[in-house]
Amino acid sequence: MYVVTGATGHLGSQIVDRLLDRIPAQEVGVSVRDVDKAAGLAERGVRVRAGDFTNPGTLAHAFEGAETVLVVSPAIRGAGAVVANRAAIDAARAAGAKRILYTSHQAASSDSLFAAQLTHAATEEYLAGVGVPFTALRNGFYASTLGYSIGAALETGQLVAPADGPVSWTAHADLAEAAAIAVAEEGLLDGVTPALTALEMLDLAAVADILTEITGRAITRVVVDDDEWTAAAVDGGMPAEVADFTLGIYRAARRGEFAVTDPTLQRLIGRRPTSARSVIEAIVAQR
Repeated sequence: MYVVTGATGHLGSQIVDRLLDRIPAQEVGVSVRDVDKAAGLAERGVRVRAGDFTNPGTLAHAFEGAETVLVVSPAIRGAGAVVANRAAIDAARAAGAKRILYTSHQAASSDSLFAAQLTHAATEEYLAGVGVPFTALRNGFYASTLGYSIGAALETGQLVAPADGPVSWTAHADLAEAAAIAVAEEGLLDGVTPALTALEMLDLAAVADILTEITGRAITRVVVDDDEWTAAAVDGGMPAEVADFTLGIYRAARRGEFAVTDPTLQRLIGRRPTSARSVIEAIVAQR
């Protein structure tokens, strides 16, 4: 059985959809925190079981009979994220999984300026040491996160953020397809993968230019000091720890941590990956 965690999330749900294009539903199981949200999958014949990385005792039942487990990295910040990921990996191994896959990130590194990459690097290191064949899918930076900046820019005409750098913005749909292929086709991607990215890079100035072209309105890129941005974010209701976490994205971007493209994703999915412009157009259309 193939078991996918986080199957009701933005990425996990799309992975399961693409996996069901390749594998019969009765061979697919999902581990989710809220089984009610996965009712549609159950109706399609997928085995749905409750599992929570932060409650490891639930994972033995969720992973029962799994030969392959895809651990979709959860939205947990700080040291707890590594603990949770290790719990999932340990449970997959205890269940007898012969392969474990993990959704990592293109910039995973122990010295990254963005805290999430420290989690991915630590998880990759742990996964490599458990003695089970593994794949760490180094996903490109999710293009959908541009929605946060774009929403405010469309309202004010200004894309306000700290200094940044080029990012190989990559669509969830492409990464979900790649993950499903990697799960279904053993041996296709082993170990730590190359960066799974779209083929072009954009900084926020380029994003502002694209917004201007799409909307016909002048959208100006405004660079603000890190402390000024953080103070404004907190004043606007963002928790201080979240503001600090988010600031790490800009700091890492301007150091060039996300300025990487690679053809592996294109080869894997058999087509040119979705452009950042297409994602931006879709975000604007939804506003």
